[in-house]
Amino acid sequence: MIHIVLIKPEIPPNTGNIIRLCANTGYCLHLVKPLGFDLSDRNLIRAGLDYHDLTNLQIHNSLNDFINLIQPSRILGTTAKAKKYYTKINFKKNDAILFGSESKGLDKETLDRIAKENIFKLPMVPNNRSLNLSNATAVIIYESWKQLNFEGSI
Repeated sequence: MIHIVLIKPEIPPNTGNIIRLCANTGYCLHLVKPLGFDLSDRNLIRAGLDYHDLTNLQIHNSLNDFINLIQPSRILGTTAKAKKYYTKINFKKNDAILFGSESKGLDKETLDRIAKENIFKLPMVPNNRSLNLSNATAVIIYESWKQLNFEGSI
C-alpha cells in the first residue's frame, strides 16, 4: 500500500475527494495537522460521500509523528518547483507521497528532508502556479497504482 500524506490541508472538498479516491484505490490517507477545517465539515463529508468508513484514514500531529509510526520505505514529495516529472518516479509499496497545503505547497523545511531524486512535479504550461490538490493527487495515485499493476482492484 502507498501512503498519501496531506500536510496542513486547507480546503474540505479537496480532502473529501481524496478520501473517496483513497477508498477506491486501497491507498492509506494521512492528514498532518494543523487542518484548515473540522473533520465534521459538511463540505468534507459531502465530497467524501459515504466513503469515510471505507478509507484507511489516520491523523497525525506532525510529519515526524507520521514517519515514526508508519516508517515508510521512502518519502516522496510533490512540488511545482521540481525538475523531475512524476512519470520518472518508480513507485513502490510502502512509499509515502507528500502533498502540501493548497495555498503554500510543501514548505522548504519539508522539501529539504526529502532526497532530491524523490521530489517531482506534474507538468503544466508556463506561468501557471499550481494544480488543484485533489486533481494532482488523483494523477499521482493512478500513475503509482498503474505501476503496481492495479494491485487489489477487481
